[in-house]
Amino acid sequence: MPEHSIPIIDISPFDQGSGAEKQLIAEAVDTAYRTIGFLVVTGHGIPRADIDAALAAGRAFFDLPESEKRRFMSPGALQFLGYTAPFTRNLAATLGEERPPDLREIFTIGPGERFAPDFAGLPGAEDLYAPNLWPDRPQAFKAVHLRLYEQMESLAERIMRIFAVALDLSETYFADKIDRHFSPLGSFHYPGLTVPPEPGQLRCGAHTDFGGVTLLAMDGAGGNGGLQIRSPDGSWEDVTAGPGQFVLNIGDMMARWTNDRWTSTLHRVAVPSPDDAGVRRQSIGYFLHPNYDTEVRCLETCTSPGNPPRYRPVMAGPEMYKKLTTRIDGEANR
Repeated sequence: MPEHSIPIIDISPFDQGSGAEKQLIAEAVDTAYRTIGFLVVTGHGIPRADIDAALAAGRAFFDLPESEKRRFMSPGALQFLGYTAPFTRNLAATLGEERPPDLREIFTIGPGERFAPDFAGLPGAEDLYAPNLWPDRPQAFKAVHLRLYEQMESLAERIMRIFAVALDLSETYFADKIDRHFSPLGSFHYPGLTVPPEPGQLRCGAHTDFGGVTLLAMDGAGGNGGLQIRSPDGSWEDVTAGPGQFVLNIGDMMARWTNDRWTSTLHRVAVPSPDDAGVRRQSIGYFLHPNYDTEVRCLETCTSPGNPPRYRPVMAGPEMYKKLTTRIDGEANR
């Protein structure tokens, strides 16, 4: 599967165009997720300047001394929000693979306490809807990340309307399933390598995403050592996106909703070659997770007598809690 086979779709006509244009966009999305599981979108409406401002603030934070960054590690059992230090996670472990820890660090924010009262006392909800942590510096960190979070949240709602049409549902089908979500936004930093990686070590181990859909913006750094997807023939292919583009892929919950009509594709972040070892990379991803109490069950449009549901229904919050407490760092989080 050559890299250019990942489609680029302009989604701006979905809200501005005719019903026929909506349908064409929805059909293109359906085709991409039936085959590749990834696509690139333009026309999303988020200014590149806002993405660059968040990347710059993240870069300034990640350049701080390790001791200062660790002051903003999550106190929660799930370690869902705040700072994640390098060498403390291994996403490949979620698929049962034993690999050295990932070569990345992360700062994560979520929806905060907006919806927390609705789910008080439920397992994991206290962490999923916890207050955000904010570093003291850079000074602009909170403002630029909150602004981008609000824009990504709005875009994700728009994407879910496109998904609904693509799945032959009412355009607003998912609205009441994501209006009290626990979606995180992660600022990811992949430092330049100063020593060779261990055998099998990656910047981020191979995994599938857990939630509904992922929206990813990248910094456009040159060289190699970036995002790769597992193609149908088993090879790893690079994924790139231009300055005004987002990479979109679905997660395991959407695959469950669609009865595997849509593919939750395995992906990873590779290590660079020795010539590019010093090149660091950044990205920002918004991971749409449904409401804690949303029941994720096979959609009626994705099943038939010859294609019965493949998964039992699950509640989004407890299912995510279970995912987040799996072996992501070599030991179970308790």
